[in-house]
Amino acid sequence: MANYPFLKESVDYLRENGPSLDELLYDIAYERTRGLGKERVLEALEKGKIDEHSLISDADQLVELLSYIIARILVSCINDPYLTRRYALSEAKTAGNRLSSEDIDFIALVASELGLEVDMEDGVCKIHFIHFIKNNPQRRSKPWKFVDQDLRNGYVVLKDKVRLARVSQQALQFKIESELPTPVNDQILNSLDNYIKEIKTSVEEKKNTFKPQDLGKIRVTKLPPCMRTLIAKVQAGENLPHSGRFALTAFLHSIGMSSDEVMQLFASSPDFDESKTRYQIEHITGKISGTEYTPPECSTMKSYGICFGEDGLCKKEWMTHPLKYYRVKDKGAKKAGKKDHKE
Repeated sequence: MANYPFLKESVDYLRENGPSLDELLYDIAYERTRGLGKERVLEALEKGKIDEHSLISDADQLVELLSYIIARILVSCINDPYLTRRYALSEAKTAGNRLSSEDIDFIALVASELGLEVDMEDGVCKIHFIHFIKNNPQRRSKPWKFVDQDLRNGYVVLKDKVRLARVSQQALQFKIESELPTPVNDQILNSLDNYIKEIKTSVEEKKNTFKPQDLGKIRVTKLPPCMRTLIAKVQAGENLPHSGRFALTAFLHSIGMSSDEVMQLFASSPDFDESKTRYQIEHITGKISGTEYTPPECSTMKSYGICFGEDGLCKKEWMTHPLKYYRVKDKGAKKAGKKDHKE
């Protein structure tokens, strides 16, 4: 229960054996628990994962379990979308790592509790195709592409327990995000005020560190709606799907942004990992792969679900590619600039 505090069994245990809310918030006996709850949130913010603790005694295990409750309360008190996503991602990653070392039958039980329809038959693990698609962590990479899966009577065969743990991790992330923020009152806000202030300060520092720089010579008004929306999502602290990251990176590189500038833009994403992001950018831009990729054409963007709010120019019959949109807008802007200069 301490390792998987999101399970119904853990909640039921605390209802029967745990402290009251007043005790948890005010009693000196739970001061360590409140401190660990705060650290849990800060670890998620700074490291993108929850640190493992030695859980030798029953007391240690109870503190660990209760720290999860405190962490959720603190995240709810702050109610910052970036922090909420970062926290949900971190809890899910930690649980996913733990699950991958468990017996597959236990992982299947956890997956079922997370709402996944899992079927275990003759040692073969299968998951309903809808749940596979919804919770697919890397839908564009070959091992995860739906067209490459072994589909049997509406169920996708998962070749090993690690894949089941990974799908469960994604489902848990969605679950936690959907549950937060939980309602909080003035009593809760006042009792945790010092912790809330400390975390808020850390959130702002994190955002300032990764605050995207101006796009410089590239004017946002020249960009097609799809790219403007993807940039807005990144700047708002949302995690883009792999298809969105690929398209945006390839597009920005094609119109003259450096790898460092693209890197700075993605640095505000909740799941930002500097080494992984740099590798992906350098692969897409050709520094590693030797191939400079261009963004997908409009029809492909639509099939990926990353075409947003077409404008009049998008709807022109000849408008088939985001780069074509940009070049038309850029050419028009330059003509207007020359006209203004003459006048």
